[in-house]
Formats: sequence, structure tokens, C-alpha cells
Amino acid sequence: MSNRWPLRQLDVKNAFLNGVLCEDIYMEQPLSYVDPRHLLHVCKLKKALYGLKQASRAWFDHFSTFLSQIEFSCRHADTSLFIFSRKADLIYLLLYVNDIIITGNNSALLNRFIQQLHAEFALTDLGSLSYFLGLEVSSLPDGLFLSQTKYAHDILARTQLLDCKSVATPMIVSQHLSSDGGPFSDPTLYCSLVGALQYLTITRPDLAQSVNSISRFLHAPTEEHFQAVKRILCYVKGTLHFGLTFFASPSTGLLAYSDADWAGCPNTRRSTSGYSIYLGDNLVSWSAKKQPTVSRSSCKSEYRALAFIAAEVL
Repeated sequence: MSNRWPLRQLDVKNAFLNGVLCEDIYMEQPLSYVDPRHLLHVCKLKKALYGLKQASRAWFDHFSTFLSQIEFSCRHADTSLFIFSRKADLIYLLLYVNDIIITGNNSALLNRFIQQLHAEFALTDLGSLSYFLGLEVSSLPDGLFLSQTKYAHDILARTQLLDCKSVATPMIVSQHLSSDGGPFSDPTLYCSLVGALQYLTITRPDLAQSVNSISRFLHAPTEEHFQAVKRILCYVKGTLHFGLTFFASPSTGLLAYSDADWAGCPNTRRSTSGYSIYLGDNLVSWSAKKQPTVSRSSCKSEYRALAFIAAEVL
């Protein structure tokens, strides 16, 4: 963001059909392509097909091998991130299955690289980044705005809560959910909604704590838990326009905050840790998670929260 590099989005057509198989894999002759002279023969596959468990690995191996041949290196911390660095030229490539985001400091080099990709794979150049895996990207005069407005709207439409009355907070203040109460009649619906809300937290850190609370009861939700889910959805209804804004920041230092509640879970007496980390003025990482063990004092729960955030900063 600070360097105002262009963000380009590409889509690979039929990505899994590009993968070259290393194993010997056979399949029955496809219908309408059966050889009448060799009815009992099978086909030996040279490349992957959709539906093969090896297809995704074969595609990634092919793609990463091609990038390594043109001097890209794969990051150990994130294997979907590839970096090209030669003297002052930089290109960053992020791959998710067949969706690609690229950016760099040299527009001419970026265009030549996209042409190389075109020569090797069937690509669709989607232009400037605008919509990626449910995330909407809007350009601002001095930065970017990331949101999931359409995704949140679809969740509300699925639950028929588009016309519900919005609330000011995602949970009642000081509310601690427990496993007591009558079971909810549709656990599958509960799990589906919680999973959808978990994905919504990608651009909504304000939902992290409340979504973490309802995620603890996926195995046996109660009516109280479902009411908590509905309250979060009512909060989302009034905050559809919320998201993350990234500005060009003069500072590139890391600033981290942490907190913990002591024995917040009434069933296990375990505490919940939360943290947020800023790179310059931009929020880049956050979490709300129940601690794995019981803390015997508030000081110990806070110390564990500091340990979690120290590891994340490193």
C-alpha cells in the first residue's frame, strides 16, 4: 500500500487439467469412448482429471515448478506466496487454487510476466483486483478498502433476516454462553451459520470474539446458542458497510495489543485471549481464542495472552 503498486487478478482456466501425474493411475474407459475391440482395457492417465485426489497437488507442483524456473521462490511461512527478486525489481504472486493476485514495483516487468503465464497456461486477465474469494476490494484515493458486503448480505438472505431490526453490539455485554439448556432442533443449520460467520471475520475483527464464543458449541448447540447467532446476524444487518481500510502509512513498525478474560468459560473455567497487531497504522492480524489450559490467576491468563501475541509478532 505504501508504494502504491498495481494489484492485478488472474484466473487459470481448467487448472486441475494442467497437473502432470507422477503416479501410475488407471481409469475405466469413458462412456461413448469405449474401444469395441478392447472392452476390458483401461486408460492410463498422463495428466490429472477433476475428481482425482492427486489433482490439486499435481496442479500446484506444475505451477510452482514453472515459477521456480523463472526465478520465483516460495515462502516457507506461506507456500501460496511466491516472490521474484532481481536487483531492484520485485514481483509478489499469491495463488489460491486457480485464482492469482500479482503485484510488483515494475509495471513493464509485470506485463511481461503475465505474458509468460499466458504462454504456459490458459488464463483470464481480470484486470485490477476488485473481487477475490468473496472479498470486495475498493480503491480509495489514498488506500484500499476491503469488505464482504455481498457475502454478508447473502447470509442474511439465506436466514430471512434482511428485514430484521439491527442491534448495537454482536453480543450482550458480559454474556458467557454455557452448555446448559434445551438442544437446538437443527444442529446442521447452526453449524452452517457459524461457519459462514467465521469466514466473515476475515474483514470483520469486531466479530471475532462473539463468533469464537458460538463456535465452541458446534457439537451440541442449544436454543440459547442459536439466539446468540441470530443476535450476531442482527448486528451484521446494521453494519453491512463495515470492513478494513488500508492506508499508505509512513511507519512500518509493528504495534501489538493483547487482553484476556479470566475463567470466562463457565463450563471449563478457561480464559479467552485476544490480540490485534498493527503494521504502521493498518490492522493486519487479530484473534480471539480460548486458552488450552486453565489459568489459576488473572495474571497467568494475561501472561499466556502475551505469549500468544509475542509468537504471532515473531
